[in-house]
Amino acid sequence: MPDFVSPVKDKTLADRALRLLRDDILAARLAPDTRLRIAELQKRYDLGISPLREALLRLISEGFVVAEGQRGFAVASVSLAELKDLTRARIRLEGLLLSEAIALGDAEWETGIVAAFHRLSRTPLPEDLHDVQATAHWESCHRAFHDALVAGCGSPWLLRMHAQLGEHSERYRRIRLFHSVAPAQMIRNVNDEHQSLMQAMLDRDAPRAIALVQSHLTNTANAVASFWQPEAP
Repeated sequence: MPDFVSPVKDKTLADRALRLLRDDILAARLAPDTRLRIAELQKRYDLGISPLREALLRLISEGFVVAEGQRGFAVASVSLAELKDLTRARIRLEGLLLSEAIALGDAEWETGIVAAFHRLSRTPLPEDLHDVQATAHWESCHRAFHDALVAGCGSPWLLRMHAQLGEHSERYRRIRLFHSVAPAQMIRNVNDEHQSLMQAMLDRDAPRAIALVQSHLTNTANAVASFWQPEAP
């Protein structure tokens, strides 16, 4: 069984399978390139073949799982090239959404940003990635803050794309192989970065918000890349 179980209530067994598999992939409990054997997944999650297959097919469409022909399924690989491409895509999309949200967002949108930042600022960064509960809680608050920033953009399609990019970014942050003790020069005050971004949005300053989110996302990607463990020759 997984070592972290969300309290979310699932509508169907396939929804439960999807959530559990996605959570384990995002948290790197199922590492990149891991073979996903149906029999093993049945034991892990206490679920039947049909909901697991449905969940795996949905995860293929989301880019977290790949089909290996007659060999079955595997967790999607990761690479520095994909990390860089993912970061570029997210910077471009988030910049667009921030501009749209500033132009269209109302007082309720502003309130949502302030509330999300308050929760995030009161949630300490996890000191030990093996602390599953603390890591999952911080990631949830972090994702909610970035979602709140763009929530006023008025485009459900763009928000869905934003959510997908955000989940893939989270996966890269949380993969165990990428984390070690950070050198002094890599330590950042992430809370200050989030606060500055919030203030730019509330000030309706699109150029400043776009510049800040580009710096924020680039800094995060660089930090993840610096912990990359190269394969032995």
